[in-house]
Amino acid sequence: MTMRQKAKRLTWLFDLDNTLHDASHAIFPAIHQNMNVYIAKVLQSCGLPCDTAAVDEARIGYWQRYGATLLGMVHHHQVKADDFLREAHRFDNLHDMIRAERNLVRILHKLPGRKILLTNAPRIYSHDVMRHLGLHRHFARHVPIEAMRVHGRLRPKPSKLMLKKLMAAEGLRPRDCILIEDTVENLKGAKTLGLRTAWITQYLSMDSSRQAIAGVRATTKSTKRPIYVDVKVKSVGQLFRQLHRLR
Repeated sequence: MTMRQKAKRLTWLFDLDNTLHDASHAIFPAIHQNMNVYIAKVLQSCGLPCDTAAVDEARIGYWQRYGATLLGMVHHHQVKADDFLREAHRFDNLHDMIRAERNLVRILHKLPGRKILLTNAPRIYSHDVMRHLGLHRHFARHVPIEAMRVHGRLRPKPSKLMLKKLMAAEGLRPRDCILIEDTVENLKGAKTLGLRTAWITQYLSMDSSRQAIAGVRATTKSTKRPIYVDVKVKSVGQLFRQLHRLR
């Protein structure tokens, strides 16, 4: 098989926030505020403390335990996932909040192979961001958090069960797949399944808002390439130059 044929067999699994666009600039701070308001209301309705410290403890504690605050809220407080996602992603003017590197459409067009959006963000929000950036036409599939279910239960990234199910459904071989992420924890699980991994770092230094939202582990503060990351690049625009290391 020629290098050109191998390249065409590639499937790129792209994260969205802080990978394809800069969510730390304005979107993550807004989500942070929205999430705090929602969690406080839920805690209050349960007769639990709902001050700032209690809200932070719930938000960060559930993220650390379950990998997503949403899962903890569903499990411990019986909230509906759709309600949580809708309230957390309310924006006065989303389009004014979106920032991304230039020429993304041209960059994605140059990358050979199939592209799938794989995001822990909800469908409506991620669809709006992709259309605003003009990227939707370059993606064969859109897999938001609502679609990340295994045996009826939500299994968002970094779930290896979810990745296995997705690859089986799409008829993909792990060695033909590349996961592109800003979150190294998500890349680690993918690597153990045999996927190749690319780490986008350009927004890490501006990521204090995301850490506040989710209680991100200290490893995301470092930009040293872990052994389970095949390629570390500053931006999506640099992926093409690293293609020889990913196929």
